[in-house]
Amino acid sequence: MDDSGYMRLALDLARQQKGRTAPNPSVGCVIVKDGVIVGRGATSDGGRPHAETNALRIAGKAARGATAYVTLEPCSHYGRTPPCADALIKAGITRCVIACTDSDPRVHRRGAARLQEAGIETLIGEGAQEAFQINSDFFAQFR
Repeated sequence: MDDSGYMRLALDLARQQKGRTAPNPSVGCVIVKDGVIVGRGATSDGGRPHAETNALRIAGKAARGATAYVTLEPCSHYGRTPPCADALIKAGITRCVIACTDSDPRVHRRGAARLQEAGIETLIGEGAQEAFQINSDFFAQFR
């Protein structure tokens, strides 16, 4: 499977939670190492834990050296949970494929920048249109 295939799986996870994650967006995350899915998760009901946290919990140590496919830029600020960007860095992923950036001004491009600064190859845009559609209500509040 290629990046688009893994991102489709992450988008499916996000779609399944649509309408259940407010006030947070519905996000999906798939963690892949050596062609094997080692973790997957979506934002939980009520918005916490976030998708990345759920997927990393399943992946455990297998996340080291893996690629994370995330439907929305990982958060980079402290709210009710620590930043997901930091959790991905700490877990040791080496690559992150992000569908679209987060228009929340607390996050916008900061999560991706944090990953890049940590030496993680970061790609943005795979599945962007679908990711935006899944969370169009969330994005509308930042226009």
